[in-house]
Amino acid sequence: MLEAFSDRLDAAVRRCGNPVLVGLDPRAGSLPAGILPDGENASLEQQAEAFRLFCFGVIDVVAGLVPAVKPQMAFYEQLGPCGMAVLKKIVEYAGSKGLLVILDGKRNDIGSTALGYARGLLGPGELSPWGGDALTVSPYLGDDSLEPFVEVAQERAAGIFVLVKTSNPGGGDFQDLSADGRPLYGHVAEHVERMAAATVAECGYGCVGAVVGATYPQQISELRMAMPHSWILVPGFGAQGGTAADVAGAFDEHGTGAIVNNSRGIIFAHAREPYAVRFGDARWQDAVEAATRDMIDRLRAETQAGKL
Repeated sequence: MLEAFSDRLDAAVRRCGNPVLVGLDPRAGSLPAGILPDGENASLEQQAEAFRLFCFGVIDVVAGLVPAVKPQMAFYEQLGPCGMAVLKKIVEYAGSKGLLVILDGKRNDIGSTALGYARGLLGPGELSPWGGDALTVSPYLGDDSLEPFVEVAQERAAGIFVLVKTSNPGGGDFQDLSADGRPLYGHVAEHVERMAAATVAECGYGCVGAVVGATYPQQISELRMAMPHSWILVPGFGAQGGTAADVAGAFDEHGTGAIVNNSRGIIFAHAREPYAVRFGDARWQDAVEAATRDMIDRLRAETQAGKL
């Protein structure tokens, strides 16, 4: 029987000695020279194949360094069926390399539709058509929309990450609204914690985690305390301005309980300093490795992850 997702994630983080999550968010206009010569003018099929080659190359580099990857499904969906076929290949390839795969789809609906999303996306390997170890989920439709995801996650040793306090500037438009004297995100966090506590595995965390952005360090610390049984997925590190010091509050005293995502800052490191001068397009995989190792070092130096 497959171990619970939270235990598998805990084991992977401890094995790698770091909580880095690499976002697989390919963009036609940002790929290293030679992978897609025509850029965004290439056909959808050509772009999809370039995404496959690029993401396989990223996976080859990071598989021995980090515990998990996170494909943002929109970048593949925009290419239509060929893009979705490539996404499936990327999920399978990452799994074959020992990486956990968190599908970033921010799905939700009610009743049988929510169940359809959950059955299609949740469950590693052959347990689901898409093979996701975990999935990001929106809470806006309420508890009955989340229940199907939790049920399927428990059945298939998978996990979900519920949007609580997102990293984008406009997130506060609704998430910070006061309700009964507390911000709305506080109510969502309370509900996430209840679901997580009801599904706790051996590591002390449940199958229901939370998404909390690196761009709100004060809220990260607040929400870590409010959700002691929830893994926290932290987006916003790197290109969006989040630093190691900003995400420090996401970790528990043992250095676990959080995974920190970096997408553009790692996969397109060849095009930004200090890596562009050292590596450039010709050695883009070396740039990916250097950026990944630098992020690992920063998190170890400035957060409790250094205890791993």
